[in-house]
Amino acid sequence: MTETYEVVVVGGGTAGLSAALVLGRARRRTLVVDAGEPRNAPAAHMQGYLSRDGMSPAEFLAVGREEIARYGVELVRDRAVDVTGGEGVTGWRDFTVELASGRSVRARRLVVATGLADELPAVPGVAERFGRDVLHCPYCHGWEVRDQPFGVLATSALGVHQALLVTQWSKDVTFFLHEVAASKLTDEDLRRLAAAGVDVVPGEVAGLVVQDDRLTGVRLADGRTHDRSVLFVAPRAVPRTGLLERLGAELHETPFGAYPVVDATGRTTVAGVWAAGNAMGFAEQVVNAAGGGHRAAAAINGELVMTDLDAAVRV
Repeated sequence: MTETYEVVVVGGGTAGLSAALVLGRARRRTLVVDAGEPRNAPAAHMQGYLSRDGMSPAEFLAVGREEIARYGVELVRDRAVDVTGGEGVTGWRDFTVELASGRSVRARRLVVATGLADELPAVPGVAERFGRDVLHCPYCHGWEVRDQPFGVLATSALGVHQALLVTQWSKDVTFFLHEVAASKLTDEDLRRLAAAGVDVVPGEVAGLVVQDDRLTGVRLADGRTHDRSVLFVAPRAVPRTGLLERLGAELHETPFGAYPVVDATGRTTVAGVWAAGNAMGFAEQVVNAAGGGHRAAAAINGELVMTDLDAAVRV
């Protein structure tokens, strides 16, 4: 038997739990489908969230799950593998979400909060130390590693921006061009890097130097080693938009992948479907994701109220 909910939230990270909390408080029968793959899982702490600064991401999500349960929201550990339904040629149809376990659930509205995956540079040691002393976001980790010797690994010419940005947290910054040719840097790039005191090092990075479980250096392919305590990298963002694409949501290309076209509440171009958190954009931090989930849930509840009232009037 296919169970029916008013709203199914796909993704149990910050955005999904925030949406579920608001929907539960609005007395909507809501299901959260959580595959358990939060983007910030490698991090020991999260920063910049007022009143939760420094909290463990795992603890933060555990508290969120406890909160939604108080309002009768159900959460299932599963993966949504397919979705059908929506507005067809014969009028409105509920969505049917197929789960990896074989279970099917129906919903009047959907929130897609499936986030994105970070595809790290293929440099030995980077994946193993990601979230510790190999970092990607200075707003998330910059204060904790301030004034240490930084390295920045270029994966494209856009790495110049990251190298310049992190000088706010350390004045000892080395920019490793890695596989980016020096000719790809513009004259303006070079002037800014020089003004910021950033040391530019050409040549491919072959690996990291680790001692006593701490990053101590960056090793080039020619054998040279540069002492560094922190390495910033720019992962390639891989948006998890498969469900949205199956429903025909319009996407738009960005330098960080293709994301759904949404309005101010996260409503996609597919009627009845909202996106929240990193499913709608690369730069959604935890605090932004929480706000996005809240906005989506409020919009959904308002739409359902009016839809049901209009149906009652027609009767």
